Formats: sequence, C-alpha cells, structure tokens
Amino acid sequence: MEYVTLNNGVKMPKLGYGVYQTPPEETERCVLEAIKVGYRSIDTAQAYGNEEGVGNAIAKSGLPREEFFITTKIWISNSGYEKAKASIETSLKKLRTDYIDLLLIHQPFGDYYGTYLAMEEAYKAGKVRAIGVSNFYPDRFIDIQHFAEIKPAVNQVETHVFCQQRIANGYMKKYGTQIMSWGPFAEGRNDYFSNPVLKKIGESHGKTVAQVALRFLLQSDVVIIPKSTHLNRMEENFNLFDFELSDAEMTEIEALDTGASLFFSHQEPEIVEWFLSRV
Repeated sequence: MEYVTLNNGVKMPKLGYGVYQTPPEETERCVLEAIKVGYRSIDTAQAYGNEEGVGNAIAKSGLPREEFFITTKIWISNSGYEKAKASIETSLKKLRTDYIDLLLIHQPFGDYYGTYLAMEEAYKAGKVRAIGVSNFYPDRFIDIQHFAEIKPAVNQVETHVFCQQRIANGYMKKYGTQIMSWGPFAEGRNDYFSNPVLKKIGESHGKTVAQVALRFLLQSDVVIIPKSTHLNRMEENFNLFDFELSDAEMTEIEALDTGASLFFSHQEPEIVEWFLSRV
C-alpha cells in the first residue's frame, strides 16, 4: 500500500474502500469482503446510513483497530456546534470506535463554521486524528482554511479523468491540503468504461479501463476510495500497484479533462435548493 502524509503528520492510505449508496443491510458483508481483499481505509458518512455496518465489520474482522483508517462525514442536518458535537459522539458509537481517523464536513451548507469548531474540539480531545472538508470549492475552501485554527487536512471532491480538479487542487496544494476523490468512475457517465484512450492504455498493460483510471489518479497524488459491492471488482480495484503509467500515457489521460462536473455545481441555485431539501 502507498500512503500520503497529511499536514498534521498522520499517514493515510492512498487507496481505500467507499460505501456510498451501499445498502445498510449489505454494508457489513461488503466491508468484510473488502478487508479480506486488503483494504484498510474505509470511507463512510452519516448521510449514507451505514456507519453501523462499517463498525460491525471492523469489529468482526479480528484485526486491531490501529490497522484501519476510518473516514466519516458530518451531514448538513447536523451542522452547527451543538448538533455537530452530538453527531460526532453518535458516529463514534455507530462505528464502534474510540476515535475517527478522518472527519469531514460533508457539504458547505448550514453553520459549517460551528461544525468545524466542534471538529477542532474533537481533534484536540483525541476523538479525531485529522479533520477536513468535502465538496468545498476553492472560494469556500480558501475561506475556511484561512480562519480555521486547525487547517483542513483533506478536501474530498468529485475527481476523475473527466473532472481532474486542476484549479481546485492547485489551491489545496498551496495551503497544504490533500485532495481526495469521490466518484472516481463518474458512475459510468460520459461512456467512461468505453473510452478509447483508457481502453488502449489498458490493453498495453493488460489492465482494465477502471484500473487505468484509478492508477492515473494515484500517480496524480489523489487519494481514491472506489466502491463496489462485488468481490471481483473489489479485487480489480485493489490491484493497482503492479504497473505504472508512462509520462506519455499520463499526458494522454490529462487531455480527457473537461474541467466541469458530471454531477452538480454548487453555483446552480436549483442544486443548492435540492441539497437543502434533503435536510
């Protein structure tokens, strides 16, 4: 496994397992299978409704807690100091752990300054090893990192071959924050798995389109958390460390970047209304 060192010295695996949209009743099984494959970094969130499944799987794995890197996120409905503080305790109980390795603000809505204050307090108390944000575009990211006492260690944003986040990542690097990808496969949009560039490169290495796309992100120093409920895909997504893309291949894939989201933009009023309607 390859690791990144966050701005507070904590080491984080560059490859993890995500459980977004994994049904709560399937999460324990999926995470246990992922652990058997070799994953040790698990990414969940309060909004996913499956923190308990992650906690149960880790407890049943028989492995020491310190072998795992657990990430979860505080949802909009828990924004603000008091609600966030209480939700952290709830997440700890659901995850069956004394500490969370990485705690993020899920979306930049509500009183996220109060949320961040609660996270800083949990960090100082040893309940959280690193804190950060998710879906914070450069404007809000720069704002919160400027005023925060404990600088965000991670910003998890949509990142894949068609949306490489060059501008956003440039600012993250400037301020010492690690970029982390959600949606590394863009949920198959834009004919992702039929892309001729990725297919050609994959054939030259004996690898799949998915493996090439993930390897590109790893070599771009992006932390990734691909999700699958199928064991064979978990194994495929994990086998990324026995090949390397050349500079020319990296350049070819870089050219696929559209600079735009394939999902949503916080600059669109109807998108903001949708998020707030979920609270």
